[in-house]
Amino acid sequence: MHAALVTLTIDPDQAPAAARALVNDILPTVRSAPGFVAGYWLEPADGQGFSIVLFETEEQARETAPPVSSWAAPGSPSAASSFGE
Repeated sequence: MHAALVTLTIDPDQAPAAARALVNDILPTVRSAPGFVAGYWLEPADGQGFSIVLFETEEQARETAPPVSSWAAPGSPSAASSFGE
């Protein structure tokens, strides 16, 4: 199993719109990705969001996580990922 650790910056003024985009757009896409096992999205704090998404293989994690896959949301101009086994 491999984890994608995703951090992103979220404009606190746009946090409600970003949360809607997460629920309506990003989560369905990630959950339907090949090899998806589980995902944990933490409530943003001080303009920083964090998620841990588990996949069966490292390749599947890298193909789904930013920057390869856009996790665009209002007020969230950047995302970065790191990977681990």
